[in-house]
Amino acid sequence: MRTYGKALSVAAVAALSAATVATPASAAVTIKMERVYSESVWESRGVQFDCPPNQVLTGRSHYGDENARTTYHCSRILINDEQVQVHVGDWTSPQRESRSDYSAPDNQVVVGRWHQDDENGDTRYRTAALYWQGRQVRLIDGNISGEYKENSHSWQAAYGKVMTGRVHYGDENGKTWYRYSTVSFEG
Repeated sequence: MRTYGKALSVAAVAALSAATVATPASAAVTIKMERVYSESVWESRGVQFDCPPNQVLTGRSHYGDENARTTYHCSRILINDEQVQVHVGDWTSPQRESRSDYSAPDNQVVVGRWHQDDENGDTRYRTAALYWQGRQVRLIDGNISGEYKENSHSWQAAYGKVMTGRVHYGDENGKTWYRYSTVSFEG
C-alpha cells in the first residue's frame, strides 16, 4: 500500500511541475496600436492609396463629392513592444463603387484602397496578413460599424481594432459602413 502512495506522489509531483512550466509561446502578450500616419488623396483621379510599410488602415474620412479628398489613417501594431510585420497581398478585382461590399479574407486586414471616377467607377482593395516572430497574428470578433453618410463622415476604428472591409451603396449621398476586427495573438 505504501508503494502505491509513493508512486502516486511521484506522479502528482511530475504532473504539477509540468503544469507550472510555461513556454514563452504560451505566455500572455501585450498588444499596442499606434496611429502614426494620415494622408489625404484625390480618389476620383485614380490615386492608389497604400499605408506605409508595416502599417494597416484604422480610419477613413470623406467630406464632399467624388472631387473632394479622402483622408486615410494608418496605424502600426506592436506586440510586446516589437512591431508586427505586414505581408501585403495583391489588389482585389474591381467592383462598382455604388454597390460595393468588400470583406478581407479571414485574418487579413485592409492596407490600401484604389478608387477612380465617381460612384460608377471601380474600387479595389489591398489586404495583408500580420506576423509576429514568424507566427500569424489573428483577427477576431469581426463586426460592422453603424452607417455613415459618405459625403460627410469620419470613421476611426476603436483602439486595438483594424479595418477589414467596407460597404457602400449609392453616390456621395449614399451610405457607407466599415468592417473591423480585434487584433489578437495566441502563442
